[in-house]
Amino acid sequence: MQLDQYIKKIQTKFDKLQTELSREEIYTDPSKAIEMAKEHTRLKETLDLYKELGKIRNAKSSVESLIKESVDPEIQELAQQEIIKLEQKIHDLTIDILSSLFPSEENKNSKNVIIEIRAGTGGEEAALFAADLYRMYSKYIEKKGWKLELLHFSPSDLGGVKEIIFSIQGKDAFKKMRFESGVHRVQRVPATESQGRIHTSTATVAVLLEPEEVELDLKAEDLRIEVCRASGPGGQGVNTTDSAVQIFHIPSGIMVRCQDERSQIKNKEKALKILKARLLSKKQEEEAQKRALERKSMIGSGERTEKIRTYNFPQGRVTDHRIPVTLYNLQSFMDGDIDPIVDQLIQKEMELRIAHELAEEDNRFELSKDGGKPLTV
Repeated sequence: MQLDQYIKKIQTKFDKLQTELSREEIYTDPSKAIEMAKEHTRLKETLDLYKELGKIRNAKSSVESLIKESVDPEIQELAQQEIIKLEQKIHDLTIDILSSLFPSEENKNSKNVIIEIRAGTGGEEAALFAADLYRMYSKYIEKKGWKLELLHFSPSDLGGVKEIIFSIQGKDAFKKMRFESGVHRVQRVPATESQGRIHTSTATVAVLLEPEEVELDLKAEDLRIEVCRASGPGGQGVNTTDSAVQIFHIPSGIMVRCQDERSQIKNKEKALKILKARLLSKKQEEEAQKRALERKSMIGSGERTEKIRTYNFPQGRVTDHRIPVTLYNLQSFMDGDIDPIVDQLIQKEMELRIAHELAEEDNRFELSKDGGKPLTV
């Protein structure tokens, strides 16, 4: 397993740091000593988790041996139940270890996110599916104890959603939601279908980081802000006042419109929040293109044109095409139980990153052995 190989390198790095920190002269540079101490602590936490993983693995091996040796059905049944518990612990610890290996991601993973869902191909059925995805994520957010704030909502004629934008605030929100970007495909018999034929429709999901003020400097001269009357369903003053706000970012050509609140100020705040998230996403995409080689080794590109998942209602299955994995618990999945796929995506991504790091390290070693300059990452 590549994780075991990578941990050996972590152990070597930890031992070197421990030796360095034991030398008195290192403390002549306090800032360097502090950084080394922080790294030492972080690596120790990872190694402690790995030791715990080793204990659980050994416990599982012992229980498996008991099953082979025992002929008592009751003991075997109890042992099987214990194995299930131990396998879950192994899974959870593996995720924790993989997450701890890349601290540069932690700041990003802890941030709030903005989700945009839009109906794709399939007309009204696509809009109904988009509404189902919103319901699925809403239930998932509720299970996680996160906070959801609706930023924009554009309904369809039959109760679906043309477009819906909302923010999520909560621990590890981006870490859990980041792989939802892309095209989601549904296969089912629409409510509007009279002959019982299965239709295929799509909806797109975009997951954007909610930027902090320091990350983006929006200049007033780059914005064209217009106030207009709200359109569509409303009443109670929503459609009778000039409360809708439309913001056009001149350099990028991005336009955002918000009209859900009665207050012009609140609509402007929401529109600016969405605009900043889209601008940050655009900036990150441009940076990611500079790392094309690395992107190829990761799970998908996160582009909206990429089909990532199929929801097949007649067969009761959901298939993620990136791992790939198929689960036959579609109803539970649509009720917000999406972690079985989300966790596998996180684990696979981390494993690919480890493989990438190991390959880069081998490449650096070969270059230095040949007298060339080491690569920088």
